[in-house]
Amino acid sequence: MTVKVVFVCLGNICRSPMAEGVFRHLVKQAKLENIIEVDSCGTGSWHIGESPHVGTQKVLATHHIEYYHRARQLCAADLSNADYLIAMDSDNLHDIKRQGSVHGEVGLLLDYAKGVEESDVPDPYYTGQFNEVYNLVEAGCKGLLKHIRHKEGIPTS
Repeated sequence: MTVKVVFVCLGNICRSPMAEGVFRHLVKQAKLENIIEVDSCGTGSWHIGESPHVGTQKVLATHHIEYYHRARQLCAADLSNADYLIAMDSDNLHDIKRQGSVHGEVGLLLDYAKGVEESDVPDPYYTGQFNEVYNLVEAGCKGLLKHIRHKEGIPTS
């Protein structure tokens, strides 16, 4: 069994690669790399092929998360192959749903974050608040992993 998780934001250089890096780190810590596959993409095409934003790179490095990624755009294969398509904000969620039929569960990352009142992860590309975004992303990723383990019947030990 393989569970495929794809994080989605606008340009795939700030939030979704941050979520991919954090979630992959959590999956590795849980020794689930052979069960859970992680990726990210953007709804827009502006940054295809680019590395993550320097702010994303710095915050991941600060938290000792190794990460390499090149931006790519959401495609039909994501819609048909992903078991979980996780949007960073309601606009991204709308863009995913507008693409057509989706195979897996679609939701907002912060829907999985227990105790977090925000529903959208703000875009640090415009605010520069990468540390604040990291905290939201981490909370969402921890909740998402717990949700997936429960839903997919993956043991916790």
